[in-house]
Amino acid sequence: MLTDLKLKRLKAVDGERRIEWDRGGLGVRIGERKKTWVFLYSFGGKRPMMVLGEYPLMSLTEAQSKASEARVKVKKGIDPASELKIEKAARQAAPTFEEMLDEFWNEELSKQKSGADRRRLILKDVIPVWGRLKVKDIKRRHIVILLDEIKQRSMSTRNHVHGVLSRLFNFAAERGVIEHSPCNGIRKPSEESRSRVLTDDEIKLVWAVLDVNNKKVDIYRVTKLALRMILLTGQRPGEVAGMAWDEIEGDVWTIPPDRLKTGKKKEPKSHKVPLCPMALETIEAARVLSSDCPYVFRSSYKEKSPVSRAALSRAVVRHLETMGLKEAFTPHDLRRTLRTRLAELGIDDIVAEKVIGHSLQGMAAVYNQHGYDKEKRSALEAWERRLRSIVGLDKPERAKVIRMER
Repeated sequence: MLTDLKLKRLKAVDGERRIEWDRGGLGVRIGERKKTWVFLYSFGGKRPMMVLGEYPLMSLTEAQSKASEARVKVKKGIDPASELKIEKAARQAAPTFEEMLDEFWNEELSKQKSGADRRRLILKDVIPVWGRLKVKDIKRRHIVILLDEIKQRSMSTRNHVHGVLSRLFNFAAERGVIEHSPCNGIRKPSEESRSRVLTDDEIKLVWAVLDVNNKKVDIYRVTKLALRMILLTGQRPGEVAGMAWDEIEGDVWTIPPDRLKTGKKKEPKSHKVPLCPMALETIEAARVLSSDCPYVFRSSYKEKSPVSRAALSRAVVRHLETMGLKEAFTPHDLRRTLRTRLAELGIDDIVAEKVIGHSLQGMAAVYNQHGYDKEKRSALEAWERRLRSIVGLDKPERAKVIRMER
């Protein structure tokens, strides 16, 4: 008999597919890349097997329910597999939006690096509104109204949803479901540059919430550590999320060119990030949680994969009220906070820009080839001292009073 724990642990042996059976003809077929629910039954002197869905998209409870429905049909003299084929043909001719999303996921989205995050975005913001609508009935006006509603909450989310919908409807057009995408002609508004910088009090509140031992806030511990690492190093959320163990050597983290936003240049260079004591402590805390994952901050739901940038953003949005902050912030705002604080500490602008991985511009980029490694370390050490003072790990230094003799 199958259980959720057993399902998670099931793996293909030596690359061979096999079936683990539950009861009443329900089984799960284990392959190298996926697990598929199947139902074996007797009908017309034969033993056909029909596919019910994929695990974990279809849960154990859902699969058992589907198998139960199929058994009832067999008792009534109905072949569930044949009926499913007829229904599938009808759906393929005029699928609902939810069915189109499933097809889009199977054929394209699941193969993309951030496909799962994009799918979750549509499941959250679009499926509740359009799930049962036929794709052919969705017009430009539907999309405009939906995007306007999302925009009230977040312009960034609105643009992300717009991007996924554009590709999904183009996919539907390519498949012959619709003639043209209803997204055509809808502009994607530019997002205003953010200027959010956290105050000392806000930093203190956020730091406390991101303590892995703080059980009052239900944020995945690895996510907490990754968010702290952004504040400690000032690197981009995506770069921190994808930090790999082989990028770390001693107290230096080297981000390869292909992971850098600036890595599309003709001669891309890696970016060296000095790791100060608090950053090293954070990495060691993550090591305990990463098991044998090649990434420092491992995903909570996908083995051998890093936590996603979207997961960091979701954690902040969901727990903003718990943090006690009145004004929203994003993981990227932690990076901006570090850059601003470096300026307050009197760090030279060139050094501060180098710390956060920005390239020099113009002729300076051509003639100034200095690596600034020592200067970057000094800057981050100064920031760490300031941060320790802010969060209460060290007492702030009091200004010394110099008495002048008359």
